[in-house]
Amino acid sequence: MSVEAYVFIECEHAKSREVMNDLLKIGGVKEVRIVTGPYDVIALVAASNFKVLGDVVISKIQAVKSVKRTLTNVIIE
Repeated sequence: MSVEAYVFIECEHAKSREVMNDLLKIGGVKEVRIVTGPYDVIALVAASNFKVLGDVVISKIQAVKSVKRTLTNVIIE
């Protein structure tokens, strides 16, 4: 079963573009946008299952320099 999620990302001040460029290099990250509001960047992530999704978020996205916090929303429809 494949799974997709939106990952909302809060970045360090003035680091949104750097974070966006780093995220685009991660396998499974399909799209990245810089946005306004409480989060700075939103990424669309696709994975083969929930474990892989969790690994991408925890081991790769949260490890990107200047990422302060993430919120993951799994797409259900």
